[in-house]
Amino acid sequence: MAAQMWTCTGLRWSPEGPELVWSGGRRSALTWGKRVAFGVREDTVRRCVGARGHACPTHTPVPARSTGARCEECARLDRAHSVAADTIADDPRPYRVYLAWFGPGLVKVGITAEERGSARLLEQGAVCFSWLGTGPLMAARRTEELLRAALGVPDRIPYAGKRTVRAALPAGAEERAAEVRELHARAVSLGNWPESVDKAPCHVTDHMADFHLQHAEPATGAVTELVAGGHVAGELVAAAGPDLHLDTGGPRGVLVLDTRLLPGWELIPAQQNSEITVPVKDFAARQDGLF
Repeated sequence: MAAQMWTCTGLRWSPEGPELVWSGGRRSALTWGKRVAFGVREDTVRRCVGARGHACPTHTPVPARSTGARCEECARLDRAHSVAADTIADDPRPYRVYLAWFGPGLVKVGITAEERGSARLLEQGAVCFSWLGTGPLMAARRTEELLRAALGVPDRIPYAGKRTVRAALPAGAEERAAEVRELHARAVSLGNWPESVDKAPCHVTDHMADFHLQHAEPATGAVTELVAGGHVAGELVAAAGPDLHLDTGGPRGVLVLDTRLLPGWELIPAQQNSEITVPVKDFAARQDGLF
């Protein structure tokens, strides 16, 4: 009889914490201390997951290190009507501008729909953040660009940088909030804000406890890709954004698994004594091109 098989569609953050979502809508809550273990079918390749709820018509193979798991055509379709790509300028919903902090020296400015609350910040792995203001989409986007240029902060930070800096997070909440408070004060003092954006006072929200990072040993490396026949196994000790921090119980210690590497693969149950048998890159090595 064929082994039971699952296909993962990604990780989502609920009010209760992180969850893995599977094809068909089933969700698996990820609680601290839970054993995460699975294998990849030996006779399979990673295939495009499609776009906007539709399967890829050609089931095109995609690179194992891709965090999008989509072929070129499906990736183009998925970005259609995307806020990030500025293709839905007529979106009537209010948007919030925020400052997000991921670790010492890593701060970004961004926007998210007001109705989503802080979900976007959890999904990005922001250790702490503060709202800057609220207004219509294009006004929020202009504010984001103003602050990016005036404050010298980016609107994107690679996940490789976020992962490595987590090993050096300050223990105190006030220390973690300091850069956000300083940049917030500079931001609200700038002129030329769009009139339709209402500025927000600085109120720093800290996700350290949500991510369970204060209780976890620093990660020593990260899984770079899944491979046919490979296995992943470990105890969940922390999570941030799409990343699961797994204690392997061996000399490797804690490793990071980017759950964006899972979609497109056919996954099977792991043996009880499974270990991590997929490519891993140590954080001690050069970080260029980690993902």
